[in-house]
Amino acid sequence: MLRAQRLDKIPPYLFAEIGRKIAKARAEGKDVISLGIGDPDQPTPDHIIDELVRAIRDGADPNRHRYGGDLPVKEFPEAVAQWYQSRFGVDLDPGTEVLTLIGSKDGIAHVPWAFIDPGDVALVPQPGYPVYNVGTLFAGGESYFMPLLEQNEFKPDFDAIPSDVADKAKLMWLCYPNNPTTAVADLEFFRKAVEFAQKHDLLICHDSPYSENTFDGYRSPSLLQVEGAKEVAIELNSLSKPYNMTGWRIAYAVGKAEALAALGLVKENCDSGVLRAIQYAAIKALTGSQECVEAMNRVYQRRRDLVVDTLNRNGWRLQKPKATFYVWAPIPEGYADSAAFASDMLDRANVVVTPGRGYGEAGEGYFRISLTYPEDRLQEAVQRIAAALGNYTR
Repeated sequence: MLRAQRLDKIPPYLFAEIGRKIAKARAEGKDVISLGIGDPDQPTPDHIIDELVRAIRDGADPNRHRYGGDLPVKEFPEAVAQWYQSRFGVDLDPGTEVLTLIGSKDGIAHVPWAFIDPGDVALVPQPGYPVYNVGTLFAGGESYFMPLLEQNEFKPDFDAIPSDVADKAKLMWLCYPNNPTTAVADLEFFRKAVEFAQKHDLLICHDSPYSENTFDGYRSPSLLQVEGAKEVAIELNSLSKPYNMTGWRIAYAVGKAEALAALGLVKENCDSGVLRAIQYAAIKALTGSQECVEAMNRVYQRRRDLVVDTLNRNGWRLQKPKATFYVWAPIPEGYADSAAFASDMLDRANVVVTPGRGYGEAGEGYFRISLTYPEDRLQEAVQRIAAALGNYTR
Protein backbone atom coordinates (compact mmCIF):
# COMPACT_ATOMS: atom_id res chain seq x y z
CA MET A 1 0.00 0.00 0.00
CA LEU A 2 1.35 3.41 -0.98
CA ARG A 3 0.45 6.33 1.23
CA ALA A 4 -0.29 9.78 -0.18
CA GLN A 5 2.80 11.69 -1.30
CA ARG A 6 1.68 14.74 0.68
CA LEU A 7 2.62 12.88 3.86
CA ASP A 8 6.23 12.75 2.72
CA LYS A 9 6.35 16.56 2.91
CA ILE A 10 5.33 16.67 6.56
CA PRO A 11 8.09 16.86 9.17
CA PRO A 12 7.66 14.68 12.27
CA TYR A 13 5.13 16.26 14.61
CA LEU A 14 7.18 18.02 17.25
CA PHE A 15 5.27 16.94 20.35
CA ALA A 16 4.88 13.34 19.17
CA GLU A 17 8.66 13.08 18.93
CA ILE A 18 9.05 14.57 22.40
CA GLY A 19 6.50 12.14 23.77
CA ARG A 20 8.41 9.16 22.42
CA LYS A 21 11.64 10.36 24.02
CA ILE A 22 9.92 10.84 27.36
CA ALA A 23 8.37 7.36 27.23
CA LYS A 24 11.74 5.77 26.48
CA ALA A 25 13.48 7.55 29.36
CA ARG A 26 10.73 6.70 31.83
CA ALA A 27 10.76 3.09 30.70
CA GLU A 28 14.41 3.10 31.77
CA GLY A 29 13.31 4.14 35.26
CA LYS A 30 14.35 7.78 35.05
CA ASP A 31 12.47 10.52 36.93
CA VAL A 32 11.86 12.70 33.91
CA ILE A 33 10.45 16.20 34.31
CA SER A 34 8.87 17.28 31.06
CA LEU A 35 8.60 21.01 30.41
CA GLY A 36 7.74 20.48 26.78
CA ILE A 37 4.02 20.74 26.12
CA GLY A 38 1.82 23.75 26.89
CA ASP A 39 -1.16 21.97 28.41
CA PRO A 40 -2.57 23.63 31.56
CA ASP A 41 -2.16 21.42 34.61
CA GLN A 42 -4.87 23.07 36.73
CA PRO A 43 -8.52 21.91 36.61
CA THR A 44 -11.25 23.60 34.63
CA PRO A 45 -13.09 26.02 36.96
CA ASP A 46 -16.03 24.51 38.85
CA HIS A 47 -18.69 26.84 37.46
CA ILE A 48 -17.82 25.71 33.91
CA ILE A 49 -17.89 22.03 34.89
CA ASP A 50 -21.22 22.53 36.69
CA GLU A 51 -22.72 24.02 33.53
CA LEU A 52 -21.45 21.07 31.47
CA VAL A 53 -23.09 18.62 33.86
CA ARG A 54 -26.33 20.61 33.89
CA ALA A 55 -26.48 20.74 30.11
CA ILE A 56 -25.65 17.07 29.65
CA ARG A 57 -28.42 16.06 32.09
CA ASP A 58 -30.97 18.58 30.83
CA GLY A 59 -33.93 16.37 30.05
CA ALA A 60 -35.86 19.39 28.79
CA ASP A 61 -33.46 19.62 25.84
CA PRO A 62 -34.30 16.75 23.49
CA ASN A 63 -31.31 17.66 21.30
CA ARG A 64 -28.65 17.66 24.00
CA HIS A 65 -26.77 14.64 22.58
CA ARG A 66 -27.25 15.31 18.87
CA TYR A 67 -24.76 16.72 16.38
CA GLY A 68 -23.55 20.11 17.58
CA GLY A 69 -23.06 21.32 14.01
CA ASP A 70 -26.57 20.46 12.85
CA LEU A 71 -28.14 21.86 16.01
CA PRO A 72 -25.69 24.48 17.29
CA VAL A 73 -26.31 26.50 20.43
CA LYS A 74 -27.06 29.94 19.00
CA GLU A 75 -26.12 31.58 22.29
CA PHE A 76 -22.46 30.55 21.89
CA PRO A 77 -21.62 32.91 18.99
CA GLU A 78 -23.67 35.54 20.79
CA ALA A 79 -21.49 35.06 23.87
CA VAL A 80 -18.34 35.36 21.74
CA ALA A 81 -19.63 38.60 20.22
CA GLN A 82 -20.52 39.93 23.68
CA TRP A 83 -17.06 39.00 24.99
CA TYR A 84 -15.31 40.73 22.07
CA GLN A 85 -17.33 43.89 22.63
CA SER A 86 -16.58 43.89 26.36
CA ARG A 87 -12.91 42.94 26.04
CA PHE A 88 -11.83 44.80 22.89
CA GLY A 89 -14.65 47.13 21.94
CA VAL A 90 -15.06 45.18 18.68
CA ASP A 91 -18.57 44.68 17.29
CA LEU A 92 -19.31 41.30 15.69
CA ASP A 93 -22.40 39.92 13.99
CA PRO A 94 -22.92 36.54 15.71
CA GLY A 95 -24.59 35.13 12.61
CA THR A 96 -21.87 35.93 10.06
CA GLU A 97 -18.73 37.05 11.88
CA VAL A 98 -18.35 34.23 14.44
CA LEU A 99 -17.63 30.59 13.58
CA THR A 100 -17.41 27.76 16.14
CA LEU A 101 -14.33 25.53 15.93
CA ILE A 102 -13.38 22.20 17.48
CA GLY A 103 -10.35 23.85 19.04
CA SER A 104 -8.05 26.36 17.37
CA LYS A 105 -5.95 23.61 15.81
CA ASP A 106 -9.04 22.47 13.90
CA GLY A 107 -9.45 25.93 12.40
CA ILE A 108 -5.75 26.40 11.68
CA ALA A 109 -5.55 23.09 9.83
CA HIS A 110 -8.71 23.75 7.80
CA VAL A 111 -8.16 27.40 6.84
CA PRO A 112 -5.78 26.52 3.97
CA TRP A 113 -8.33 24.09 2.53
CA ALA A 114 -10.68 27.04 2.09
CA PHE A 115 -8.18 29.38 0.41
CA ILE A 116 -5.08 27.58 -0.84
CA ASP A 117 -4.97 25.84 -4.22
CA PRO A 118 -1.97 23.78 -5.37
CA GLY A 119 0.93 26.13 -5.95
CA ASP A 120 -0.51 28.99 -3.89
CA VAL A 121 1.59 30.64 -1.19
CA ALA A 122 0.98 31.20 2.51
CA LEU A 123 3.19 33.55 4.53
CA VAL A 124 4.14 31.62 7.66
CA PRO A 125 6.04 32.95 10.69
CA GLN A 126 9.09 31.02 11.76
CA PRO A 127 9.58 29.99 14.50
CA GLY A 128 5.90 29.21 14.69
CA TYR A 129 3.23 26.67 15.45
CA PRO A 130 3.97 23.77 13.05
CA VAL A 131 0.36 23.43 11.88
CA TYR A 132 0.53 26.73 9.94
CA ASN A 133 2.97 25.06 7.56
CA VAL A 134 1.48 21.57 7.70
CA GLY A 135 -2.02 22.80 6.87
CA THR A 136 -0.60 24.67 3.88
CA LEU A 137 1.21 21.57 2.65
CA PHE A 138 -1.88 19.39 3.03
CA ALA A 139 -3.78 21.85 0.83
CA GLY A 140 -1.07 21.60 -1.85
CA GLY A 141 0.33 25.06 -1.17
CA GLU A 142 3.78 26.38 -0.42
CA SER A 143 4.95 28.19 2.71
CA TYR A 144 7.09 31.29 2.49
CA PHE A 145 8.68 31.60 5.89
CA MET A 146 8.86 34.99 7.56
CA PRO A 147 11.74 34.86 10.09
CA LEU A 148 10.96 36.19 13.55
CA LEU A 149 14.28 37.58 14.73
CA GLU A 150 15.22 38.84 18.17
CA GLN A 151 16.53 42.11 16.73
CA ASN A 152 13.03 42.73 15.30
CA GLU A 153 11.35 41.86 18.61
CA PHE A 154 10.29 38.56 17.04
CA LYS A 155 8.00 40.26 14.52
CA PRO A 156 8.07 39.73 10.75
CA ASP A 157 9.63 42.42 8.57
CA PHE A 158 6.95 43.00 5.94
CA ASP A 159 9.32 45.11 3.85
CA ALA A 160 11.68 42.13 3.52
CA ILE A 161 9.05 39.98 1.79
CA PRO A 162 9.67 40.09 -1.99
CA SER A 163 6.82 41.87 -3.76
CA ASP A 164 6.25 38.98 -6.18
CA VAL A 165 5.89 36.59 -3.23
CA ALA A 166 3.54 38.94 -1.40
CA ASP A 167 1.39 39.38 -4.53
CA LYS A 168 1.16 35.61 -4.97
CA ALA A 169 0.32 34.92 -1.33
CA LYS A 170 -3.25 34.09 -0.34
CA LEU A 171 -2.78 33.97 3.44
CA MET A 172 -0.55 35.40 6.12
CA TRP A 173 -0.38 33.78 9.55
CA LEU A 174 0.38 35.86 12.63
CA CYS A 175 0.38 34.89 16.32
CA TYR A 176 0.52 37.43 19.17
CA PRO A 177 1.10 36.94 22.02
CA ASN A 178 3.49 34.63 20.25
CA ASN A 179 4.14 30.95 20.61
CA PRO A 180 6.96 30.06 21.02
CA THR A 181 8.84 33.35 21.44
CA THR A 182 6.40 34.98 23.96
CA ALA A 183 6.66 38.28 22.02
CA VAL A 184 3.73 40.69 22.10
CA ALA A 185 2.45 43.09 19.45
CA ASP A 186 0.79 46.49 19.67
CA LEU A 187 -1.89 48.08 17.52
CA GLU A 188 0.69 49.91 15.42
CA PHE A 189 2.15 46.58 14.31
CA PHE A 190 -1.34 45.29 13.55
CA ARG A 191 -2.03 48.44 11.50
CA LYS A 192 1.04 47.71 9.39
CA ALA A 193 -0.17 44.12 8.92
CA VAL A 194 -3.61 45.30 7.79
CA GLU A 195 -2.05 47.78 5.34
CA PHE A 196 0.16 45.01 3.95
CA ALA A 197 -2.87 42.74 3.51
CA GLN A 198 -4.83 45.48 1.76
CA LYS A 199 -1.94 46.24 -0.58
CA HIS A 200 -1.41 42.61 -1.58
CA ASP A 201 -5.01 41.36 -1.41
CA LEU A 202 -4.40 38.57 1.09
CA LEU A 203 -6.15 37.28 4.20
CA ILE A 204 -4.55 37.68 7.62
CA CYS A 205 -5.18 34.75 9.94
CA HIS A 206 -4.29 35.88 13.45
CA ASP A 207 -3.89 33.00 15.92
CA SER A 208 -4.52 34.49 19.36
CA PRO A 209 -5.04 31.72 21.94
CA TYR A 210 -2.83 33.43 24.54
CA SER A 211 -4.57 36.81 24.50
CA GLU A 212 -5.76 36.34 28.09
CA ASN A 213 -2.59 34.81 29.55
CA THR A 214 -0.88 38.10 30.39
CA PHE A 215 1.14 39.49 33.30
CA ASP A 216 2.31 42.64 35.06
CA GLY A 217 -0.77 44.62 34.04
CA TYR A 218 -0.28 44.00 30.32
CA ARG A 219 -3.46 43.50 28.23
CA SER A 220 -3.16 42.09 24.75
CA PRO A 221 -5.01 43.91 21.94
CA SER A 222 -7.02 42.29 19.17
CA LEU A 223 -6.00 42.76 15.56
CA LEU A 224 -9.68 43.45 14.83
CA GLN A 225 -9.42 46.71 16.76
CA VAL A 226 -7.61 48.17 13.74
CA GLU A 227 -9.81 50.07 11.31
CA GLY A 228 -10.44 47.96 8.20
CA ALA A 229 -9.20 44.74 9.79
CA LYS A 230 -12.52 42.94 9.42
CA GLU A 231 -12.24 43.37 5.65
CA VAL A 232 -8.90 41.52 5.45
CA ALA A 233 -8.58 39.36 8.57
CA ILE A 234 -9.92 36.65 10.79
CA GLU A 235 -8.81 36.01 14.35
CA LEU A 236 -8.79 32.57 15.95
CA ASN A 237 -9.15 32.26 19.69
CA SER A 238 -9.80 29.43 22.08
CA LEU A 239 -11.13 28.62 25.52
CA SER A 240 -8.32 26.11 26.03
CA LYS A 241 -5.63 28.26 27.59
CA PRO A 242 -7.46 30.86 29.73
CA TYR A 243 -10.01 28.41 31.16
CA ASN A 244 -7.89 25.21 31.32
CA MET A 245 -10.13 23.53 28.72
CA THR A 246 -7.62 22.05 26.26
CA GLY A 247 -9.31 18.66 26.16
CA TRP A 248 -12.80 20.11 25.71
CA ARG A 249 -12.06 21.18 22.12
CA ILE A 250 -14.00 24.38 21.61
CA ALA A 251 -12.79 27.60 20.03
CA TYR A 252 -13.90 30.12 17.46
CA ALA A 253 -12.86 32.28 14.53
CA VAL A 254 -14.13 35.84 14.13
CA GLY A 255 -13.78 38.59 11.55
CA LYS A 256 -14.26 38.74 7.78
CA ALA A 257 -17.65 37.20 7.05
CA GLU A 258 -16.79 35.88 3.57
CA ALA A 259 -13.68 34.15 4.90
CA LEU A 260 -15.60 32.53 7.73
CA ALA A 261 -18.28 31.34 5.29
CA ALA A 262 -15.58 29.62 3.22
CA LEU A 263 -14.03 28.02 6.30
CA GLY A 264 -17.49 27.00 7.47
CA LEU A 265 -18.14 25.23 4.16
CA VAL A 266 -15.00 23.16 4.66
CA LYS A 267 -16.02 22.28 8.20
CA GLU A 268 -19.57 21.34 7.17
CA ASN A 269 -18.02 18.63 5.02
CA CYS A 270 -15.39 17.50 7.55
CA ASP A 271 -16.95 17.47 11.02
CA SER A 272 -20.23 17.51 12.90
CA GLY A 273 -19.60 20.28 15.38
CA VAL A 274 -19.10 20.52 19.13
CA LEU A 275 -21.22 18.68 21.70
CA ARG A 276 -24.02 21.05 22.72
CA ALA A 277 -23.26 20.67 26.43
CA ILE A 278 -19.71 21.86 25.82
CA GLN A 279 -21.08 24.87 23.96
CA TYR A 280 -23.24 25.76 26.96
CA ALA A 281 -20.26 25.38 29.28
CA ALA A 282 -18.24 27.66 26.99
CA ILE A 283 -20.97 30.27 27.23
CA LYS A 284 -20.67 30.15 31.00
CA ALA A 285 -16.90 30.59 30.72
CA LEU A 286 -17.19 33.67 28.50
CA THR A 287 -20.09 35.36 30.29
CA GLY A 288 -19.26 34.45 33.88
CA SER A 289 -16.71 35.94 36.25
CA GLN A 290 -13.20 36.18 34.83
CA GLU A 291 -11.58 35.90 38.26
CA CYS A 292 -10.63 32.32 37.39
CA VAL A 293 -8.51 33.62 34.50
CA GLU A 294 -6.88 36.25 36.70
CA ALA A 295 -6.17 33.65 39.38
CA MET A 296 -4.54 31.30 36.87
CA ASN A 297 -2.43 34.14 35.52
CA ARG A 298 -1.16 34.82 39.03
CA VAL A 299 -0.04 31.19 39.18
CA TYR A 300 1.71 31.44 35.82
CA GLN A 301 3.36 34.70 36.82
CA ARG A 302 4.84 33.07 39.95
CA ARG A 303 6.10 30.20 37.83
CA ARG A 304 7.51 32.58 35.24
CA ASP A 305 9.40 34.48 37.93
CA LEU A 306 10.71 31.27 39.42
CA VAL A 307 12.07 29.97 36.11
CA VAL A 308 13.45 33.25 34.78
CA ASP A 309 15.05 34.27 38.08
CA THR A 310 16.71 30.86 38.47
CA LEU A 311 18.04 30.85 34.91
CA ASN A 312 19.29 34.42 35.27
CA ARG A 313 21.15 33.52 38.43
CA ASN A 314 22.91 30.89 36.37
CA GLY A 315 24.13 33.00 33.48
CA TRP A 316 21.13 33.79 31.30
CA ARG A 317 19.98 37.38 30.73
CA LEU A 318 16.28 36.91 30.11
CA GLN A 319 13.52 39.50 30.20
CA LYS A 320 10.33 38.30 31.85
CA PRO A 321 7.67 37.70 29.20
CA LYS A 322 4.49 39.75 29.36
CA ALA A 323 2.28 36.98 28.02
CA THR A 324 1.80 33.26 27.24
CA PHE A 325 2.90 30.56 29.68
CA TYR A 326 6.29 29.91 28.12
CA VAL A 327 9.88 30.99 28.54
CA TRP A 328 11.92 31.28 25.33
CA ALA A 329 15.65 31.23 25.96
CA PRO A 330 18.91 30.96 23.99
CA ILE A 331 20.82 27.71 24.25
CA PRO A 332 24.17 27.93 26.03
CA GLU A 333 27.35 28.42 24.03
CA GLY A 334 29.15 25.24 23.10
CA TYR A 335 26.14 23.34 21.78
CA ALA A 336 25.93 22.61 18.08
CA ASP A 337 22.20 23.25 17.95
CA SER A 338 19.01 23.25 19.99
CA ALA A 339 18.37 19.54 19.45
CA ALA A 340 21.78 18.73 20.91
CA PHE A 341 21.03 20.90 23.94
CA ALA A 342 17.59 19.32 24.47
CA SER A 343 19.04 15.83 24.12
CA ASP A 344 21.81 16.62 26.58
CA MET A 345 19.33 17.98 29.14
CA LEU A 346 17.29 14.79 28.87
CA ASP A 347 20.38 12.62 29.25
CA ARG A 348 22.16 14.58 31.99
CA ALA A 349 19.33 16.30 33.87
CA ASN A 350 16.31 14.13 33.06
CA VAL A 351 14.54 17.31 31.96
CA VAL A 352 12.65 17.73 28.70
CA VAL A 353 12.74 21.14 27.01
CA THR A 354 11.53 21.88 23.51
CA PRO A 355 14.28 22.58 20.97
CA GLY A 356 13.65 25.77 19.04
CA ARG A 357 14.44 24.06 15.73
CA GLY A 358 11.19 22.15 16.14
CA TYR A 359 9.37 25.40 15.32
CA GLY A 360 11.33 25.92 12.12
CA GLU A 361 14.80 26.88 11.04
CA ALA A 362 14.51 30.41 12.46
CA GLY A 363 13.92 28.90 15.91
CA GLU A 364 17.40 27.42 15.95
CA GLY A 365 19.55 28.59 18.83
CA TYR A 366 16.69 28.68 21.35
CA PHE A 367 14.67 26.36 23.54
CA ARG A 368 11.22 26.67 25.10
CA ILE A 369 10.08 25.88 28.63
CA SER A 370 6.39 25.51 29.39
CA LEU A 371 5.08 26.80 32.71
CA THR A 372 2.14 24.38 32.85
CA TYR A 373 3.70 22.25 35.58
CA PRO A 374 3.62 22.46 39.41
CA GLU A 375 6.03 24.90 40.97
CA ASP A 376 8.00 22.28 42.87
CA ARG A 377 8.68 20.36 39.65
CA LEU A 378 9.60 23.54 37.80
CA GLN A 379 11.97 24.49 40.59
CA GLU A 380 13.63 21.09 40.54
CA ALA A 381 13.83 21.09 36.75
CA VAL A 382 15.61 24.43 36.40
CA GLN A 383 17.93 23.55 39.28
CA ARG A 384 18.81 20.31 37.47
CA ILE A 385 19.51 22.27 34.29
CA ALA A 386 21.72 24.70 36.19
CA ALA A 387 23.58 21.87 37.91
CA ALA A 388 24.13 20.05 34.63
CA LEU A 389 25.54 23.14 32.97
CA GLY A 390 27.23 25.15 35.65
CA ASN A 391 27.44 28.88 34.97
CA TYR A 392 27.90 29.95 31.39
CA THR A 393 28.21 33.25 29.55
CA ARG A 394 25.80 34.20 26.80
